[in-house]
Amino acid sequence: MPKAAAPNGLIYALLLDGNGGKSDVPWESIDKWEPGQGFLWLHLNFEDPVIQEWLTKSSGLTEIAVNALVSEETRPRSVNRGDSLLLSLRGVNLAPGEAPDDMVSLRVWTDGHRLISTRRRSMASIGDVVGELDAGHGPKNAAELMVACIDRIVWRMHETIEGLEDRVLAFEDSILSGETEGIRLRISQLRRQSISIRRYLAPQREAMNSLINEKLTWLDELNRLHLREINDRMMRYIEDIDEVRDRAALAQEELLTRVSEQMNERSYIFTIVATIFLPLGFFTGLMGINVGGMPGVEDNMAFWIVVAMCFGLTALLALIFRLKRWL
Repeated sequence: MPKAAAPNGLIYALLLDGNGGKSDVPWESIDKWEPGQGFLWLHLNFEDPVIQEWLTKSSGLTEIAVNALVSEETRPRSVNRGDSLLLSLRGVNLAPGEAPDDMVSLRVWTDGHRLISTRRRSMASIGDVVGELDAGHGPKNAAELMVACIDRIVWRMHETIEGLEDRVLAFEDSILSGETEGIRLRISQLRRQSISIRRYLAPQREAMNSLINEKLTWLDELNRLHLREINDRMMRYIEDIDEVRDRAALAQEELLTRVSEQMNERSYIFTIVATIFLPLGFFTGLMGINVGGMPGVEDNMAFWIVVAMCFGLTALLALIFRLKRWL
């Protein structure tokens, strides 16, 4: 009989050899797998109907576990039942042209003998772990595989967090130098991204704390220590994001203050000009009345006398403003 074609939703089907390497498992052999053959890792795209059917009918998972693995929207969490673990994680979106705050999710179920992970969009961190297995120095068991995936997800956040810090620093420098054109919208975008990323990292920290304290026989103390280190790193990232968010808010306030000061300066200048020309306008309007009896109508020097009076009045007003320190 011809071999059954692997579904499009099968991304990886790997058998860990316990020494840091792996071998590929054909799709038709997955249902025949037994724990004695080694640790099995299945990485699947849950949007594939064939994968959904296999998870429901052939995976041997409970309905709760299947629903968690195929859920469209997930919140970072860690739940165990006996020696089985359900874990949902979020990572930054590193796809070209995508916003980092449009975070991608990874859903994991494992009982210590096999691990089933599902996703909708590609995650570079999973490719990192598979690369380590290809090189022969990857994870050897369930605990190490789970820790490796979490570690790479958190490690991949580093560049994004640094990028946020560099952007807010550039905004601060631009505001101090007076180059504020178009910066208001970019600061608002930075604040939205920071808030969105933190929205998922905060519950992910709680999920990690819960995972560290789970009573799982296959999760040893060494890997719990690794998880604590990863969690500490993620807490630093959260603190960095909080700092970026606060600095962006201060930068936006400083920008608004500077814009307000510029508007006040311009309004002040307009007020001074209007104050000076108001009496001049009254005087010239009075002198322009076209009625009989206007002085200087027959005098050839009357025009220049009026001009001199206007300049004198302007100088007098400027002197008064100067003495009152309005100029």
